[in-house]
Amino acid sequence: MLKAKIPATGSMLRVSNLRKGFGSGSRRLEVLKGIEMEVQKGELVSLMGPSGCGKSTLLNIIGGLLEGDSGNISLGSFNYGTKSPSRVVDVRRNGVGWIFQDFHLVDRLNALDNVAFSLELSGVPSGEAEQRAKSALERVGLGDRMDFIPDQLSGGQQQRVAVARAISGSRPLILADEPTGNLDVKSGQEVIELFQELCAEDGLSVLMVTHDPILASMADRMLLLKDGLTAASDIRSAWGIEEE
Repeated sequence: MLKAKIPATGSMLRVSNLRKGFGSGSRRLEVLKGIEMEVQKGELVSLMGPSGCGKSTLLNIIGGLLEGDSGNISLGSFNYGTKSPSRVVDVRRNGVGWIFQDFHLVDRLNALDNVAFSLELSGVPSGEAEQRAKSALERVGLGDRMDFIPDQLSGGQQQRVAVARAISGSRPLILADEPTGNLDVKSGQEVIELFQELCAEDGLSVLMVTHDPILASMADRMLLLKDGLTAASDIRSAWGIEEE
């Protein structure tokens, strides 16, 4: 099984001329029109854009859940982009961890088992999975909540379990799709602060989609996806405010 060779410094993720459309003929819709972007090792990057602009499509291709029509993605030692999901299983297992708006926790499993179960599904032996799950939960500040089921945890704590699940696989890139969408303002800020800590101290790279420009501004860098292309962004452009 391939492991992503993680660079000591420099680019962790590079997307080059990535294109993706849906439909055919007169109903063809070009969603991504030549995406060019990079995420550095240890960098937190926020991605914004209007609804339906292709943010989730871009994340799905980077995450190996969807193939592009053309272009290339380089993630550590992985090179893909136009390969079908069945050909990039190693990317999903060893390259990318996911965090979603909905926590996707198993209701009847406690925090420890939710994280360990995900590892076991990836082929990690149960004993090792439990140890890695404990370490990940301690890393996100839930060392005293391992035996709690989701209903006994706050929304922010449930999202921390989801973060622990994502980092427990030692994957170099985390894709976070609206990770604060179901949280109150304080809990949302705490999740972003956790991302900042993981990037700075553990060298993880995080690409986060969000509609909240204030939370987006907490990232090291902001990108705006519009008209099928990405560009550097700031608070003014994120809000759609014209320059004076």
